[in-house]
Amino acid sequence: MPPRVLTVAGSDSGGGAGVQADLKTMLALGVHGMSVITAVTAQNSLGVQGAWELPVAAVVAQYRSVVDDIGVQAVKTGMLASAELVEAVAELIAGTGAPAVVDPVGVSKHGDPLLAASALDSVRTRLLPAATVATPNLDEVAQLTGLRVESEDGMREAASAVLAYGPKWVLIKGGHLPPPGEAGRDGGRRTGAGARAVDLLTDGTEEHWLRAPRHGNRHTHGTGCTLASAIAAELAKGRSVPEAAATAKSYVTGAIAAGFALGAGIGPVDHAWALRGPEGAG
Repeated sequence: MPPRVLTVAGSDSGGGAGVQADLKTMLALGVHGMSVITAVTAQNSLGVQGAWELPVAAVVAQYRSVVDDIGVQAVKTGMLASAELVEAVAELIAGTGAPAVVDPVGVSKHGDPLLAASALDSVRTRLLPAATVATPNLDEVAQLTGLRVESEDGMREAASAVLAYGPKWVLIKGGHLPPPGEAGRDGGRRTGAGARAVDLLTDGTEEHWLRAPRHGNRHTHGTGCTLASAIAAELAKGRSVPEAAATAKSYVTGAIAAGFALGAGIGPVDHAWALRGPEGAG
């Protein structure tokens, strides 16, 4: 039996992010993916045209159905939409006894809101304390902490601020740092390090800088979902958090490089890129 991983997230009808991206990632990395759908979106390469959250009772029933019969070695959370769903899912994962990777999804790749403003406090006080690893990008860091990160040094401050809410580890994703020579939000210029996409993984004691080539491909829909799901897949295999994050970073870097056009807007990363190579993934 392969390791089992459960995603608790929204559905992306375009197939590039959300539950669909999570399950593709899990398959590519050799684990059995299962799903709890929290919301349904009408979504394509141009954006999110509509979103409808499921009742809390439906989410809880899906979760209990899977966990109580099949069991899980890791859980990943994504779009949770409302404070009520955040609190219900936080309680579920806290009582499961498996590593939990929390992707605190706030907005889509196109800037469409996926989390009610009223739910932010529940994310801080209920969901993050239940996380083994939290994986916010820089926009989500700003939502959660009020900090605007413009440099690698700022990522350390951001990590400390997120860790204060209680996750065991935090992975601050630096993909939104401006590339070399471009002005940041504060008007400053970045040089050198921007040629590589850098993430910071820390538990407040250990510090791991994960660097990879920054690809110019604009088709990057689903990167956050994919990275968090890849970490969960590796944790389910028994890897440590630093090992899981490093492997996931390598996988998502390849997926970004192979991202492809789909529709008239931003296409998805290619979850199957490694399966097409001579060695496969995982």
